[in-house]
Formats: sequence, C-alpha cells, structure tokens
Amino acid sequence: MKKESIPFGGAMKMKVAFCNGVGIDVSQIQRLVWISGQIAFDEKENFIGKGDIRTQTNQVLKNIKGVLEQLGGTMDNIVQVTVFVKEMGGLKDIHDVRLKYFKEPYPTSTLVEVKGFVHPDALIEINAMAAL
Repeated sequence: MKKESIPFGGAMKMKVAFCNGVGIDVSQIQRLVWISGQIAFDEKENFIGKGDIRTQTNQVLKNIKGVLEQLGGTMDNIVQVTVFVKEMGGLKDIHDVRLKYFKEPYPTSTLVEVKGFVHPDALIEINAMAAL
C-alpha cells in the first residue's frame, strides 16, 4: 500500500512520529482495522511501567503491533492514532519511543490530556486505525 503524507513540520521543536495528513488509494485497501485503546498490559496481563512513560509507551505500541500482526498487518499500515496522556510533560519521551515503531510516511495523530484511565497507574493509552 502506498501512503502519501503531508509532513508536520518543526513547530514542536523536536522530531515527531506523525504527519498533518495521510492519503491512500482506496483501490489498494483490502481491509480496515480499528484497534481499541491499549494501555501497558503485557502478554500475561500484568501492568508494567508504573511511573515510567517510556516503558508504558513501548508496551502500548508493542500491544498495537501484536494486534496488527494477528490481523495480517504491520505498523506501516497504521494511518491514524489517538494518544491519550495523563500529563503533557512526557511528550519528548513518548515521541522518542514512537520513532522506534513508526517510519515515514508517519500516521496522523491526535494528542489529548485526560484526567485518568481504567488502570490507576496508566500514564498513556493509544488507539489506532490501519489500512491493509
């Protein structure tokens, strides 16, 4: 699948793993996938990374990758993510981890600060949409 993207630019003064827009030729799509919000539960359903946004972000993206693989996709198929955070202070750490999972052309992204999550120690939750 060929993705065309419009780069975000440098407004955040750091490298980010998202773009302003993504276009794909719908004739190339065989399947759309929506991935529910993921928090930092490992494969044994243990919550990991208490107090550590990097560890939690890594586990969340690992979970998303696992769901995609089960459905026949890869992280390259993601076209949109919504990121929910408990506080905005960890943005650089979040993007450092995201840059290990996403490559250009990056997906679009929305970031929202929230009061809390279903697990009291969660600092981040991400959902995604992918086109396979």
